[in-house]
Amino acid sequence: MKTLILIPFLFAFNVRAQQPAVQSFDLKNLYENHKLISGRVLKPFVEGDRHGVSCKGIVWLKDMTFSTGVIEIDLRGKDVFQESFLGIAFHGVDTITYDAVYFRPFNFLAKDPERRVHAVQYVSSPDNHWDKLRKDFPGVYEKGITPAPAPDKWFHARIEIGKTDVKVFVNQATAPSLVVNRLNNRLNGLVGIWSTNQGVDGDFSNLSIKETK
Repeated sequence: MKTLILIPFLFAFNVRAQQPAVQSFDLKNLYENHKLISGRVLKPFVEGDRHGVSCKGIVWLKDMTFSTGVIEIDLRGKDVFQESFLGIAFHGVDTITYDAVYFRPFNFLAKDPERRVHAVQYVSSPDNHWDKLRKDFPGVYEKGITPAPAPDKWFHARIEIGKTDVKVFVNQATAPSLVVNRLNNRLNGLVGIWSTNQGVDGDFSNLSIKETK
């Protein structure tokens, strides 16, 4: 009887032990402890219980790489036309070679329907920037978001990165806003937060990473 009870217990324990762990990051704390790699504008902030950073450019997490799994983040841009771009960079080699998923908040609720379908974007730098992808594959690597968040408020992004594809979910949506095939063969690299060097800062908070093998 003891053996019959022990075996399923151990099996259940081993299954739980094999589940990938979620790592949560306080970006303000990482900044203050020099765990963010950046030569760009970077400022910590506290808003009630929310800790985060504002930045421009790519800010890598020090001593961390990412392969496949799920990246979640809270973001806040601004409703400033052509000046608010922010998201997540991954599989980075440096600030030139990387993949990214980013958002254009000023397009979230734009009256022009063509602008609204340019709300979330996947790129693979340096060979596949947004302009090349829009020209060669219109409507494939950028999409609208339904329901669209407010352009100057916090919103949540869940980015699922597989070996061959990327899916992006916004807020509590059960259907992805964007589903694309990846455009390179890199399966590992640096991971961090991304905002354009020009224009306004992007705000980031509540980063979590769950890596799968």
